[in-house]
Amino acid sequence: MTSLDTSVAPATDLQDERLTAPQGIGGHLRAAARRVRDGDLGMLPVVAGIVLIWTIFQALNRTFLSSTNLVNLSFDMVPIGVIALGIVCVLLAGQIDLSVGSVSGVSAATTAVVMVRYEQPMVLAILAAVAAGCLIGWIYGQAFNRFGVPSFVATLGGLLAFLGAQLWLLRGQNAINIPYDSTLVKFAQVWFVPGWLSYLLAVAAAGGFLAAGWIRSRSRRRAGLSSSSLQWLLAQSLLLLAVLVFAVYYLNRTRGVAWMFVLFVALVLAVHYTLRHTKFGRSIYAVGGNAEAARRAGIDVPRVYTSAFVMCSGLAAFGGILFAARLAAANQSTGTADVNLNAIAAAVIGGTSLFGGRGSAFAALLGVLVIQSISSGLTLLNLDSSYRFVITGAVLIVAVALDSAARRSRQAHGRG
Repeated sequence: MTSLDTSVAPATDLQDERLTAPQGIGGHLRAAARRVRDGDLGMLPVVAGIVLIWTIFQALNRTFLSSTNLVNLSFDMVPIGVIALGIVCVLLAGQIDLSVGSVSGVSAATTAVVMVRYEQPMVLAILAAVAAGCLIGWIYGQAFNRFGVPSFVATLGGLLAFLGAQLWLLRGQNAINIPYDSTLVKFAQVWFVPGWLSYLLAVAAAGGFLAAGWIRSRSRRRAGLSSSSLQWLLAQSLLLLAVLVFAVYYLNRTRGVAWMFVLFVALVLAVHYTLRHTKFGRSIYAVGGNAEAARRAGIDVPRVYTSAFVMCSGLAAFGGILFAARLAAANQSTGTADVNLNAIAAAVIGGTSLFGGRGSAFAALLGVLVIQSISSGLTLLNLDSSYRFVITGAVLIVAVALDSAARRSRQAHGRG
């Protein structure tokens, strides 16, 4: 008689593949390919989009990928990128903020008024503007948590109200000019990282990536979970180092790496650490994924919502300060036009889900790179803004469609 023992699989065979560490670089690549097939696309679509956009514009205009144009691109993407970073935070919590443009405009006007009209120190002007932005976010949080006003409605009202506040602060003036010799304007226009220091920062970034990955892998091994091998971490770190060193070398052929861009990258890394490696950050993901489940798990959901709104408005205010510094002025159009749409589009195009709970701080960096690359390429081709709106809208639709398809695929494969 046939034994029934062969019908029972060993316990190790029933172990979830996510608890088994891939073997070698090839194993990690196969695991990554499997995740992509299951709908976990990560940053792959936006990276492919950047390569495609850069290839097309370089073929149409040979100056697009010149060192000079890329330096200008690194400057121009920072204010919108900082605002998009705040949008990432609020989208992860499953909410939206439609007033970031107006908040950035109020912040720019506040900075100029305090510095120029009242002749106060630059630091005081920046603190006042950022504090006002954080207060606005707190008000949105109270409106949502205490009175049940949907974030769409509350922030839409804020868009109009703070546009009026911006006009009131300027009091009929078309613009308030910020002195060119001020530290704020120099930082946003003419200050660059010394060549030797830019290479050192590139090495430090790759080394930090390796150290963070090794610490995370060690923690996962101690918990009995799958982890990246040292070989895989070294390969990733060397690839990152090569990319960063080449980028620094290429930008240093002209003016170099702007300090303002370094600040933006530092903000992205700080927000990434907060979201991925702190209890508060994990709470944002949990609330955005399923607010009711997060509440039952003991998470203070109203506090998370308020914090997300505060982070969004605070970063929008800081982005407005950088807008004013970049233009050396605050005017009635600062933060208006397409600032709202570009910031939201950058976050979504970069890979942040509109459904909440999925995305990363790097979505702001990659998404704004797409937005500004399109703008820069069309400017070099002497095409008007109508083309930019159409192309950006098309890219946004494709990004949301990919997100929806990937979400369905993840659910079908049990990846959430």
